[in-house]
Amino acid sequence: MKVIKLLIFAFLFTGIIACKDDQKLSDAYVEPAVSTYYFIRHAEKIRSNSEDIDPELSQKGLGRAMHWAEILNDVELDAIYSTDFERTTMTAAPTSVKKEITVQYYDPSNIDIEQFKMDNLGKNVLIVGHSNSTPDLVNKVLGEDKYDAMDDYDNGSLFIVQVTGKNVSANRLNFNCNCPD
Repeated sequence: MKVIKLLIFAFLFTGIIACKDDQKLSDAYVEPAVSTYYFIRHAEKIRSNSEDIDPELSQKGLGRAMHWAEILNDVELDAIYSTDFERTTMTAAPTSVKKEITVQYYDPSNIDIEQFKMDNLGKNVLIVGHSNSTPDLVNKVLGEDKYDAMDDYDNGSLFIVQVTGKNVSANRLNFNCNCPD
């Protein structure tokens, strides 16, 4: 009888250990987080005063900002970032209002890209910048110099960068806007 109890105990103990090992194996694989970044340059700005370093958007720019909100309508955004300039905040505003997301400001010359990626891990993020800072930030997320500065009249490029674990992909799309001048 004692031997039978020992065998039952040994059998149960082995079963418990085996279950724990199975759980460790299933916990070992974790699906990598997918972070998707949508980078755009501000919409068309007022160019009548070359001395103005912080112009607002032109009528066409306001139309394009609304157009971006429509383009991004089906994208489930978690965060919106903009530089602290009138033209970028005005570009982000329609999407921000539509998505009910408060715009966060960033300084492209002083951004810790690794911290930025950690802060937005697993999120869908819109970043509004400038002709030089947008491709530069895209390159930083990619970890390579793939894109040059944008033409000063390019207000329709959309860079989509997706980071899944150590895999990074990028696409550049261009959207024309038949917005009134």
